[in-house]
Amino acid sequence: MQTQVAGTSIVELARKVRAASIQAAQLSSGAKQNLLTRLAEALEQNREALQQANQGDVNRAEENGLSGPMLERLRLKDTVLDQMALSLREVAQLPDPVGEINRMARRPNGMMVGRMRIPLGVIGIIYESRPNVTTDAAGLCLKAGNACLLRGGSEAHETNMALGNLIAEVLEAQHLPREMVTVVPLTDRAVLTEMLKLEDEIDLIIPRGGEGLIRFVAEHSRIPVIKHYQGICHTFVDASADSEMATSVIVNGKAQRPSVCNATETLLIHHQALQTCWVSMAEGLLKAGVELRCCDRSWGLLREKGLETAQVKRAEPGDYGQEFLDYILAVQVVDSFEEAVRHIQRYGSNHTEAIVTQDHQQAMRFLREVNSSVVLVNASTRFADGHQLGLGAEIGISTTKLHSYGPMGIEELTTQKFVVLGEGQIRQ
Repeated sequence: MQTQVAGTSIVELARKVRAASIQAAQLSSGAKQNLLTRLAEALEQNREALQQANQGDVNRAEENGLSGPMLERLRLKDTVLDQMALSLREVAQLPDPVGEINRMARRPNGMMVGRMRIPLGVIGIIYESRPNVTTDAAGLCLKAGNACLLRGGSEAHETNMALGNLIAEVLEAQHLPREMVTVVPLTDRAVLTEMLKLEDEIDLIIPRGGEGLIRFVAEHSRIPVIKHYQGICHTFVDASADSEMATSVIVNGKAQRPSVCNATETLLIHHQALQTCWVSMAEGLLKAGVELRCCDRSWGLLREKGLETAQVKRAEPGDYGQEFLDYILAVQVVDSFEEAVRHIQRYGSNHTEAIVTQDHQQAMRFLREVNSSVVLVNASTRFADGHQLGLGAEIGISTTKLHSYGPMGIEELTTQKFVVLGEGQIRQ
């Protein structure tokens, strides 16, 4: 039995998106740039109506007891709307990857062989809470010549539908099919399950949300899935770290926005940095409202310095490798660089790791030996974000190494085909 969506089955809906993807793939670079610019303007011009729809979602979420950090993700504040419009404009200005030919080389038989970048086709995106995903996904998919089928969570249903209708209006004003960006109007699990079976209509599924959602999608999908289960991000404060820099980096990495996947979840401290950096870091973290779950050595120094408060607790073994998504930080002292790397290899999720150090050789070694999708030197893990890394926005973050690794932008929403230029050659 096919699940019905506004009088149309999810299969028929996906087929309409597939049909629209043909036209999406043929859009010129200028048409894409104009389309995304018009969409950014529409967001700004319809700010009040969008926020009104969002307030309905926020009110229901509060009644249902959604946690503070998750509520923060849901709110469509002025700053969020401004960032959504800015991201669309930045994506609009990026070079168009579609049609680019590279690695052109002449074979011994005289043929020229290269690779041309082409759209993937139809991208299915399944996500929770964050309404900015709707416009980020639409902008990135359209810029890469794809159509997209967006299935948001129930907690942001009104907001997503308002955004979807706005995008449809902009598409139609440009004489393009509204199905190029389609927001699925229903959020029940039956729709999701059936959507994941549509391998003939959808080329790639990208889930964005909690581990439970991503595992459900990965287990039930017949379509290739780009996924990351958890963002268990580490910051390692090396022996040579500057105390002021270390404090700034770790407080930002943990407390600037703790509910997102690139927030630092575990702090690793070289034993030589314990005396030089730890107290300053702890004071900054406590002031920011962070609960510290400390190993014996880090806890002991705070107790010695009179910083043992209700926010300072002894770590349990399960605190390492934990994605808290809250104002909670696990702390572990290590005796060497090698021990820090081993800890990351054991507990990390291939998402993001950072080192704070004044030793160039140690920094370069960290870049070589830590193979997470984003590795930073002397910078907050919060920079593991497509917009911050120059992609304009991101469609998601992949911690699987095929076909993309790390934050995904427009190039990661394309693939390459071989192109051959011959002069009548035949195979002998």
